[in-house]
Amino acid sequence: MRIKNLVLKNFRNYEAEEFSFAEGINVLYGKNAQGKTNCAEAVFYLCTGASPRTGRDKQLIRAGEECARIAASAQTRYGNVSIEADLFENRRELRVNGAKITKNADLLGNVNGVFFSPGELRMVQDGPEERRRFLNVSVSQLSRSYYTALVRYNKILEQRNALLKNRDLSLVFETLPVWDVQLCRYASEIIYRRAEFIQKLAPLAAEKHAFLSDGAEQLCVSSEKKYPQDKEEIAQTLLREFSDNYEKDVRLGYTSAGPHRDDIKLTIGGAEVRVYGSQGQARTAALALKLAEVDIFREEVGEPPVLILDDVMSELDLSRRRKLLSQIEGVQTILTCTHTEKVLFGREVNKIRIVGGKIRR
Repeated sequence: MRIKNLVLKNFRNYEAEEFSFAEGINVLYGKNAQGKTNCAEAVFYLCTGASPRTGRDKQLIRAGEECARIAASAQTRYGNVSIEADLFENRRELRVNGAKITKNADLLGNVNGVFFSPGELRMVQDGPEERRRFLNVSVSQLSRSYYTALVRYNKILEQRNALLKNRDLSLVFETLPVWDVQLCRYASEIIYRRAEFIQKLAPLAAEKHAFLSDGAEQLCVSSEKKYPQDKEEIAQTLLREFSDNYEKDVRLGYTSAGPHRDDIKLTIGGAEVRVYGSQGQARTAALALKLAEVDIFREEVGEPPVLILDDVMSELDLSRRRKLLSQIEGVQTILTCTHTEKVLFGREVNKIRIVGGKIRR
């Protein structure tokens, strides 16, 4: 799986530019604040329908313009695919192979992407929301049913939470069971798919981490909460949990249990990385998770995803830079940095210099 070319028009600081990417490592280099990360962001947007940096599409539009355009052609094991996104202040238009799509679910899986930047340390160091975001982005690309279940679950959850704030308690207790049945239907799919993903992720992440740390430390990845393995049993377990928490949820004004509250547990030597890990340990753990994610895509889809490494090399010592490069053989990689000579150790790569939102040839 590889992106052959990318067209940007009025996207971030780009007025109009076209990129041609090679199969292996593609290096976007130049001084800071020139647009390297913006290009990497555009690629990931076409993979997932969302920016890794902002939740508002209007922030992607160049200052003073009314709309932005991102378009790419890619080659996959199933053939060529083209993806286009026209972004406006309050809406967007997506097309796959020229056909307009109205659901983000129809975009997912056409071109898979894994994104890693220094900001991804939040996944290890911050609260559960960041780790759930990691799961949601990854699993959604592998399973459209997961993404659809996630969207519907969140809508029903929002309605249930609104009901819990109602002061007519008789109405609340009478209506909650109706929402719970619908909520559990989608929650069971989310929990099942996450467990499936974590089961594959754990050994791969441990292997990558051991390689990056020269076997000095052992990373363990697990679900913080244990559920049954059968979807129907998961739904029944959640149904009972929701029922047992009625009074608590009414008092709090929100739903206190469910997959929107779940977390991944990351430990090194038995100690939680989030609480006890150093900056270096957190960085290595996050990188191991991302490299494991690449392997899962390779195994599940039959080809590796597009790997986007945004300013990652500056955060790694020489040994880990070499190790990282050895792990991305055969994976189309879009890598941003300021100085190519310092990070690539003489490798032959496709170099693209960016100056002020333009390719300097």
